Amino acid sequence: MKKILAFAGSTSSTSINKQLATFAAENLENTSFDVIDLRDFTLPIYSEDEEKNGFPEDAKKFSSLLDNYDGFILSLAEHNGSYAAAFKNIFDWGSRVEATVFRDKPLLLMATSPGARGGQSVLEAGTERFSRMGAKELISFSFPSFYDNFKEGKIINEELLNALKEQVNKFENAVNK
Repeated sequence: MKKILAFAGSTSSTSINKQLATFAAENLENTSFDVIDLRDFTLPIYSEDEEKNGFPEDAKKFSSLLDNYDGFILSLAEHNGSYAAAFKNIFDWGSRVEATVFRDKPLLLMATSPGARGGQSVLEAGTERFSRMGAKELISFSFPSFYDNFKEGKIINEELLNALKEQVNKFENAVNK
């Protein structure tokens, strides 16, 4: 059975993006999954000076972890219209360890926020960038107004639930080809 890795581009202990990524993974029908937390990877802020000291163990650990999966579900937190600093940092380190961060495998890229735009700015940035970083088939989903539409661990808005399930299905088909 194929296996995917789900995670949020956030280190918040109450991350709404981790909740969304986990929920999306739970809707896979024929694919197993693991969920990780970026808080488990402690890294210095990336710089050329830091890289001269070698790759930190957690950068190598994160990068090698990606080798073990057939696809990825990533939900990005949006901070001031861009990636969260912690995600950008692990992404920068990971791309130095292995340039094709997403290993030429399918990616379901999502974003959510409390607002009506659902993290669309960061989703656009990720879609543009990750397609050049080894995301073989990039499928995206924006989930608006998180606190209005997600309750007790699930999507309560039927239209949004169906839209997410459609994207999860496309992603799962890409993983299992």
